[in-house]
Amino acid sequence: MVYILAMLSSPDPLLDALRAAGEPTRFRILALLRHGDLAVGELVQILEQSQPRLSHHLKALTQAGLVDRLPEGSWVFYRAAETGWARRLMDQIFIELDPAVPQLSGDRERLKQVRAQRAEAAETYFGNVAEEWDQLRSLHFPNQDIEVALRRLAGTGPFDRVIDLGTGTGQILVVLADLARQLEGLDLSHQMLTVARAKLDQAGITHARVRQGDAAQTPFDADSADLVVIHQVLHYLEAPDAVLMETARLLRPGGRALIVDFAPHMLDFLRTQHGHRRLGIRSEDMSAWARSAGLSLSEPLRFAPPPELDQGLSVHIWQATKPGHDKEMAE
Repeated sequence: MVYILAMLSSPDPLLDALRAAGEPTRFRILALLRHGDLAVGELVQILEQSQPRLSHHLKALTQAGLVDRLPEGSWVFYRAAETGWARRLMDQIFIELDPAVPQLSGDRERLKQVRAQRAEAAETYFGNVAEEWDQLRSLHFPNQDIEVALRRLAGTGPFDRVIDLGTGTGQILVVLADLARQLEGLDLSHQMLTVARAKLDQAGITHARVRQGDAAQTPFDADSADLVVIHQVLHYLEAPDAVLMETARLLRPGGRALIVDFAPHMLDFLRTQHGHRRLGIRSEDMSAWARSAGLSLSEPLRFAPPPELDQGLSVHIWQATKPGHDKEMAE
C-alpha cells in the first residue's frame, strides 16, 4: 500500500491543534483516547472531573480536528483522529513522552476499571439473552467452523482496512484482527456495541473500533475498504439490496465482500421470536442484489445443518468482488 501524505496549505489547523492539545486535561484525554474510544461518562470516571467541564474540553479537541465525536443513542463516544496530519501530530507528541508519567499511568489504571465495568455490562446483557442465543446457535453448523471458513476465504491479507457491517458482538473483528491494519465494526444496537467493546478490550485488540450506524448508510468513505464482511445481517432487513449497494461503494476496486447468511427455511418462530424479517436468503435474490450493485458474485459455500436435527438451518457464504484493480493495493 502506498500512502500519500497530504501537506497542509496553511499553518492555522496545526496551530489550532497545538493550542487545543496544550491544556493539561485535554492532553490527558488525548492520551486516553489513543487506547480506544471512550464515552463522556467513562472519561468523567477516569479523570474525576465534571461532565460539563469535560464536554467543553472535548468540544475544543473536536473542533481542532484531533478527536471525532460519535453519537450512540443517549451516549456519545469520542475517538482520537486515526488518519492524516492530526494522527501524525499525536504520534510524534506521544512518542516523546515516557508512558510511566504518574498522572498518565494513574489514568490508565482507572481505564482498566472502566473496561471491567464494560465487561460486566456485557455479561449482564448476555445473561438475559443467553437462552435465545443458544437456541439459535444449536440450529446450524457450529459458529467456530464457519469462522474458520470465513477466515480462509478472506485470505492471508494483509488488508489495509476491513469493515464489518452489523458487527454485533464484534466476533468477526476478533477473528480477522491479525489480517488487517485497521478494522471497523458498525451496528445499530448500543447493547451489542457494549458487548463488542468488552470483547475487543478482553482480547487486547487496539486497532479495531466499533461505532453505531446503519449498514445501508455508513459513515465511511467510498473506496476505503479492502474487505467488507456482512455476517448474519441481511435476514433482519427489509431492504438487503441497499446494504449491497453500500458495500459496493465502500470497496476499493478489486476489493471483496464476504456475506454469511441462512439459506431459505421454514422455521417461522425465528420471525416471531427473533425478529427475522426473511426466512433465509434465496440465491437468486442475492444474485440480483449483487448485480444491481455492480458486484461479481461467486457460488456460495454451503454448510448443512447438524444431522441430528429434523429441521435446521443451512448457512451460505458468498463472495462478491468489485470489478477493477487498485494498483496501490498491489504495490
